[in-house]
Amino acid sequence: MAKRNNDNQSIQDVLKAFVDTNNLQSGLDKVNVREAWANLMGNGVNNYTTAIELKHQTLYVQLSSSVLREELSYGNEKIIKMLNEAIGKAIITKLVLR
Repeated sequence: MAKRNNDNQSIQDVLKAFVDTNNLQSGLDKVNVREAWANLMGNGVNNYTTAIELKHQTLYVQLSSSVLREELSYGNEKIIKMLNEAIGKAIITKLVLR
């Protein structure tokens, strides 16, 4: 029977090492951005949001309402700042509303 190692590690350290080893951070960032958008924008904006995609620090958000798209474009920098704060790191540098 194999012996057990007595190297105690926290779950946080083990998961972080797993994410780093398997290059999963970019996928986790995409999920975190989608969740942050849904939480910050609320149901009113989420009902008109059809797609959210993060590519190379640019967040592409597709909206079904041109009026809402125009309204959100006025607060572009504020939205980027709020999303980055909700995620906990500066992932997004540019927001494109389609």
